[in-house]
Amino acid sequence: MTIQDKRALMLLKSLIFHYHGLDEDENKILTESARQYEAMEELDWANAFIAEDYLSAFERSREFFNQTIKPKSKEVKLDYLKSVWEDNNKKGYLTEMEATAMLNLAKEWDIQKELMEHVREG
Repeated sequence: MTIQDKRALMLLKSLIFHYHGLDEDENKILTESARQYEAMEELDWANAFIAEDYLSAFERSREFFNQTIKPKSKEVKLDYLKSVWEDNNKKGYLTEMEATAMLNLAKEWDIQKELMEHVREG
């Protein structure tokens, strides 16, 4: 996984968790994920990206995702969103805003059907 790939994944995860305000449990999950991918610096980058302007973070991230994630294969895009979905399940709940954000990205990336199949299986 390249640095850009790690940044994209960490930004995606952090952005979804920040939707309603990042709590302590979510921060632990993000840190655990960053360690798993050896991406602590990329998580720091993602959090700084969001903190730069919280209100525009989702729109700004879409531009970044269009350059880094959207050109990838359906399988890779689905792996990214599945990873985020699974991290959200670790905290025991998924907010409507988080689910909607992931579904909107899946639609933009033309993997909505595949993500829904994964959700139904889980």
